[in-house]
Amino acid sequence: MPFAIRTADKPGLQELRNKLQQAHLDYLDSQLGILLAAGSLRSDDNTQATGGIPIVDVEDRAAAERFIDNDPFAKGGLFAEIKVDRWRKAYFDKKRFI
Repeated sequence: MPFAIRTADKPGLQELRNKLQQAHLDYLDSQLGILLAAGSLRSDDNTQATGGIPIVDVEDRAAAERFIDNDPFAKGGLFAEIKVDRWRKAYFDKKRFI
């Protein structure tokens, strides 16, 4: 079942994000079997990331929470907030699914 995970970075930690970026991308690459989509949330001027939204297809909420807890960004203390919600695909890639 799909879960959307919304993360918000702690303010002032862009340097930490940059330091952990490659490990984060390597982790996402290792999770391609469950990763439906992922991307960063950006400041309005697009100069920095402020969080992210990965969408994963896992068996339950606990698995979604394990996924985000194992992300190097989470392990490194980047996130101020993590929100995990069930997600249903309705529109994606310019197509309707319901």
